[in-house]
Amino acid sequence: MDAQSRGQADEIDPADQWVLNPQTGNYELRLNQSAPQSIPSARGPRSTEAGPGGAGGTDSAHAATQQTTAGTGTRRRTAPPGTEVPRQRSRRAGGGSGGRAAQQQAGRRKRKQAKPRKKKVLLWTGGTVALVMVGTAAAGYLYLEHLNSNITSVSDDGAGTGGFSKDRAINILLIGTDKRTGAGNEGYGDKDSPGHADTTVLLHVSKDRTNATALSIPRDLITDIPDCPTTQEDGTTKVIPGQRNVRFNISLGQSGRTPSCTMRTVTDITGIQPDHFMVADFNAVKTLSSAVGGVPICLAKDVDDPDSHLKLPAGEHEIKGEEALAFVRTRHSFGNQGDLDRIKIQQQFLSSLMRKLKSNDTLTSPTKLVKLAEAGTKALTVDSKIDDVFKLRDLGLELGKFDMKNLTFATVPVVDNPAEKVKATVVLSEAKAEQLFAMVREDVSLTEVEEKKKDAKNKQNALLEGTRAEAADVRVDVLNGGGPTGAAQKTLDWLQNTEGVLKSANKGNATADVTRTTLEYAPNQADQARKVADLMGLPAAALKPGTVDAEGLEAMTLTIGPDFKGAGVPITGPAKLPDDVARVEADKKICAE
Repeated sequence: MDAQSRGQADEIDPADQWVLNPQTGNYELRLNQSAPQSIPSARGPRSTEAGPGGAGGTDSAHAATQQTTAGTGTRRRTAPPGTEVPRQRSRRAGGGSGGRAAQQQAGRRKRKQAKPRKKKVLLWTGGTVALVMVGTAAAGYLYLEHLNSNITSVSDDGAGTGGFSKDRAINILLIGTDKRTGAGNEGYGDKDSPGHADTTVLLHVSKDRTNATALSIPRDLITDIPDCPTTQEDGTTKVIPGQRNVRFNISLGQSGRTPSCTMRTVTDITGIQPDHFMVADFNAVKTLSSAVGGVPICLAKDVDDPDSHLKLPAGEHEIKGEEALAFVRTRHSFGNQGDLDRIKIQQQFLSSLMRKLKSNDTLTSPTKLVKLAEAGTKALTVDSKIDDVFKLRDLGLELGKFDMKNLTFATVPVVDNPAEKVKATVVLSEAKAEQLFAMVREDVSLTEVEEKKKDAKNKQNALLEGTRAEAADVRVDVLNGGGPTGAAQKTLDWLQNTEGVLKSANKGNATADVTRTTLEYAPNQADQARKVADLMGLPAAALKPGTVDAEGLEAMTLTIGPDFKGAGVPITGPAKLPDDVARVEADKKICAE
């Protein structure tokens, strides 16, 4: 009998059966109230009933063969109660005695840990809520297998990068769908709709994990949706034709589009390819806000919205369940009563939710952590490359490294659609949007991050300080190292005919491609290098000084990379976000008005 079954029989809160073992520092499943429970063996029959988790418990009939959609996709678990799932067992336990030995060895390693540690559970969201990062690996193999059975996944159809990496920035596309799945949600609008990309956030976590940026993409943004190769239920691939000049929100659900189509659309808009996607529906807001015991909000005025059913007086509140969903759905109570103002409300809600999750009150509560693990794994549809709790845990550990004070929400800059007399949609504010996208692509923080001011970076930036040579005195050879076809010749023509760098030459293709444009030079050519950097808009990171002085008429080497945007177009990303771009800093409490 698993913890959930026992909890129901004995009227014990299942979450309270996970207790801290002071000898190991780990939380363990205690089935017998008088003795500690060891970590379950991987070889036992796998239960398909729900594990411990007060907020996320399900009865056995629901657990046996549930086929639940969340945006798109189906539950992975289909085995009847008591049936072992060979694929999952072989992946984690290795099968046979070898699997058991590996599990026992893992148990021995855990017992060596003498110092208690907090179990970290960090929540990310896709407009409403999108991800609970599970850090409960020590809670037991059986329970982790139960959490795996909660997870719903669908293919990314090749639209993602193929997976996140620990040695580079991470980009996760978080999608909140307005599909009316789940109990109690039938009354919200069109219950038969396949849903839309109602609220979309592109979460960028920096390479050094010191900061993060969350870009909110308005659902009413007019854009082009590309052709979308989409995996069908029978395993075949169908290409869903793209559309021009349509709302962004139809990139999901409509015409059979899956989250991979939203990924492709976001990539086309921003120039940023997401690593993974996560999708959540209305139930995610209700279950996760309840699992943390309520989310603090502040209202600058009384609110009575008959559409979202939010009715609260001015002041501070803690909201959860239906009330939390009403708050993030309301559009007629704040600002200009439009979708852009609703985005601000959602950003404030998510910031507060993350602060609550980071608090000791949450991180040190076994009951809350188990409820969060249950709610989080049930609330999401993820891409198939992160379709188990171990992969989500690894991703969560990376995403949880930055300080909350360095997380900034920003809304993609837009203006009213000039083609409309009655304003209902928006279009990109091209210059401001590109500046914001470039900052994210260049991994520039939207907050002042002290950790970014490292000695190595300061030393590199110092290369741009000093005198500049005259254009006529600059000698430079131009090579194409992976840039667009003809980039070297276009750059040469521009340098000679526009900027007066006459002592320049096209040397054809480089011997090897580079990841970004570079300028190699000798120490006694530093003034020439600074001049070329000014002309080309090169960042300090592009400068590669040598150690031996150049002799005679030796030229510098400019190698054009894939970041080349055109002759005369600066390559460097902007250093500052425009002042009028809407943004919310996650560590600051703001009252909705």
